[in-house]
Amino acid sequence: MSTSIIVATHARPDSLRRLLDSLAPQIIADQRELLIAENGTDAPTQLAAGIVGLKHLHESRPGKCRIQNSAIREATGDIMVFLDDDLIVAPNYLDAVESFFDTHPEFAAMKGRVLPVEDPEQKIGPMSVYLDLPIVDHGDRVCEVRGVLGANMAFRATALAKVGLFNERLGPGACGHEEETEMSARLRTAGYRIGYAPGALVYHEVDSARADRERYIRVSRERGRCRMLHEHHSALDVITKNAVAMARLRFAQLVGASTARIAREERRFAIARGMFDGLGGKVS
Repeated sequence: MSTSIIVATHARPDSLRRLLDSLAPQIIADQRELLIAENGTDAPTQLAAGIVGLKHLHESRPGKCRIQNSAIREATGDIMVFLDDDLIVAPNYLDAVESFFDTHPEFAAMKGRVLPVEDPEQKIGPMSVYLDLPIVDHGDRVCEVRGVLGANMAFRATALAKVGLFNERLGPGACGHEEETEMSARLRTAGYRIGYAPGALVYHEVDSARADRERYIRVSRERGRCRMLHEHHSALDVITKNAVAMARLRFAQLVGASTARIAREERRFAIARGMFDGLGGKVS
């Protein structure tokens, strides 16, 4: 079994360097290759010399899915691993990914475990509820799940060949989000199964600049608009979702719910508003 690791990156050289420091010792010549898929920058980031099996792809136009698709076309592995650039992988990460696919032939795709590199609440305080980190922890056992998460995911190359590449209308640099959700739906439609691999562990950076309520709501609203690009929702369904989400938020505020509960309801309402935007309407 050979493995291709594809790291999508955009303007985070320090984060990318930390990730590569954790990945480089795990790259084995002729068995594992590493593709840096950089987009949206004027020039490629300077990388440390001497990393085995490294290919550096650069596209000045923004678009995470576009550069990931370019990397898939270049990749030669039986397994395609995708990582965001603001992670640190566990020392046995790639062994765990390969073991998962080797021992679970029933799964065509993997959703890996994502934990924070430090305690968000201890570092940031109550505003940590607005971080919107892609944390994944379904426990210590392999189980079937509905979808992958873009920060830490992997696929059998044969499954990607069957269902096709990422939808370039979605994801950062395009509409912003939902590319992994749309890919997961295509996999399920094609009859493929997706599994959670607890041993495929990465640690996500905790950036206090992300703990911003306005950003949290803006990103959630973008998610709603993206959802309308790849899912079918009737106008009645979207209007109903908005009404229900608004009622839930107002109730949480009225009863003095916790900051975490209110943040969840704000996210639900912002997604619903974004879906309304996707109908061509305008929400003030």
